[in-house]
Amino acid sequence: MCCSLAAVLGVLVHVGVTRQTVSAARDKALEQLHDATRAYEAGEALPPESGLDPAALPQSLRQLALSGRRGTVVAERDGRPTMWAAAPADGRALATAVDYEQSARTITGLDNAIIGSSVLAIGGTLLVGGFAVRRVTRRLHQTATVARRISRGELDARVGDAGGAGRGASARSARLDEVATVARALDTMAGTLQAKLVSEQRFTADVAHELRTPLTGLQAASELLPEGRATDLVRERVRTMRRLTEDLLEISRLDSGSGVVETDLHRLGRVAERVVRAAGTDTEVVVVRDAHVETDRRRLERVLGNLVVNAHRHGRAPVVLTVAGPVVTVRDHGEGYPEYLLAHGPQRFRSGGAGGGGGGGGKGHGLGLTIAAGQAEAIGARLEFRNAGSGGGAEAVLTLPWPPAAGGR
Repeated sequence: MCCSLAAVLGVLVHVGVTRQTVSAARDKALEQLHDATRAYEAGEALPPESGLDPAALPQSLRQLALSGRRGTVVAERDGRPTMWAAAPADGRALATAVDYEQSARTITGLDNAIIGSSVLAIGGTLLVGGFAVRRVTRRLHQTATVARRISRGELDARVGDAGGAGRGASARSARLDEVATVARALDTMAGTLQAKLVSEQRFTADVAHELRTPLTGLQAASELLPEGRATDLVRERVRTMRRLTEDLLEISRLDSGSGVVETDLHRLGRVAERVVRAAGTDTEVVVVRDAHVETDRRRLERVLGNLVVNAHRHGRAPVVLTVAGPVVTVRDHGEGYPEYLLAHGPQRFRSGGAGGGGGGGGKGHGLGLTIAAGQAEAIGARLEFRNAGSGGGAEAVLTLPWPPAAGGR
């Protein structure tokens, strides 16, 4: 807007001064033409720079005078700008010339001054505006960066710690700054969210710890019951409760990030076969191309085990585990994953219902796939859920970091 305003003002000044200068030169030329006309009618000698049908008279002005009208025009004469005035005189053109070089030089000098001052004004405006905009955008960028860090789970990230508004002398001048207000609001929101999540994690861990002792006693007591269908049902429910409690503890550890990742070099095909044997399920293992991966075997086995159990529990046979380099695919032939899981990923304590095709492990509580996703993230792997195209069913695709960090062994 400042640049446009400078350009408009420059054009207006140029037009106004040019019009005034031309008007003054025209008036002078017409006054001199009037004196020449009076001298011609009186039969006296014509004033200097006046004459009948001068050779240098512009043709357009000559035709205007021969048609019986007066007029003026600016044209070149001997390489110098000249204001011509002409009038009819007995079928001929009586003309007079006024030097216009000084006026043209004045207009040219004014134009140069306007252009120079406009360039300086525009340059200064751009520098000041660029500095101001860069200062604001830099703070907005810092705020956006902190927001992205918070969305990735770094709940202790704050705009104030990143050097944004509110530091040093600028903090006092930024109290009414909208960017500083947004930054403070983001910091407040992050602090509140962090406090709530920490409280939730602590509650989950406390509940799981408190349940372990009575469940252990309950399991021991169930072993003393006489054999029968009712006893088997009680024991199975106790085992389910113990698994759920262990899942809650593991999720609590994943949320807090307290677990240590112990990596070593492992052959992926062997790990997959060991997981299938431990699960005790009828799962086909297909090794298209084996690979050595550097990862935490315990966490990897937990991920694959949960995926296999989930496929059998919520999908339909056959269940196939395929190893293709660093990529492991677990596929069943059920009805596929529910829409909420494909859109938002596994959610705790939510299942896709009957035929949900893998809505979640842990008797449909959604903890199995939640733990699998958390453990995959802990070992730096990418876990994707999708529905198979031909033949139907659900696919869980685990992509491990590869080649190994130790020289690609």
